[in-house]
Amino acid sequence: MSDFFSSLLVDKGDGEATDIFADAPAQTVSVGVGSFIMCIVAALIIGLLISFVYMLTHKKEGYAQSYVVTMIMLPPVVALMLLLINNTAGALTIAGTFTLVRFRSVPGDPRDMAYIFFSMAVGVACGLGYIGFAIVFFVIIAAAMIILNAVNFGAAKSSHMTLKIAIPENLDYQGVFEPVLDKYTTFHKLRRVKTTNFGTLFELIYSVDVSDNIDQKKFIDELRTLNGNMTINLVFFRYDDKIYEK
Repeated sequence: MSDFFSSLLVDKGDGEATDIFADAPAQTVSVGVGSFIMCIVAALIIGLLISFVYMLTHKKEGYAQSYVVTMIMLPPVVALMLLLINNTAGALTIAGTFTLVRFRSVPGDPRDMAYIFFSMAVGVACGLGYIGFAIVFFVIIAAAMIILNAVNFGAAKSSHMTLKIAIPENLDYQGVFEPVLDKYTTFHKLRRVKTTNFGTLFELIYSVDVSDNIDQKKFIDELRTLNGNMTINLVFFRYDDKIYEK
């Protein structure tokens, strides 16, 4: 292991190698071409590996291709900005600016934000010359994310959904659907009632928590017998631009 860490050295451009695990000086020295290429390539490779981990842990819920490409681009871009700054404090200020610009439009999943910080942290480490630290950091965090995803850590036993039931205008809906909802949901609450189709129909909108092990077809079929076989929507919150893998 010590041979591995001792081999991860960055050439400053003057023929002298420095340990990338050593404390960074207050002022950075001139970066040689070899050091520059090594830092950028390392950031790009680790960013690519982060994107693989992201896709692996998001197979079920899906992911956007643009988001995956962003995680590949962020580490080398941040590393380049840090290589152009003359001191560590200024470099970290630039990294913070990147964060603020990115999170003006925050993604819906908090894990997506964590992966962005993950990519940026790797870019900062590579930009400051700590390639060894970046590799070890990636291995630890990636292993943790894969294990947590494999054991489904923190997953709820029920899914929150929106149920929309269309009924004729002459149907007294109060208490009609409660027996079925009590049977198939762990929580349900009528949120809104509105008229549709020029007032000839009513639409009941419920918030429901549905257990993962229920038969959703039977659930909808029993509701259809109560609303005259009219339209029923059980809404899952998904994004159309996401990619889903088997």
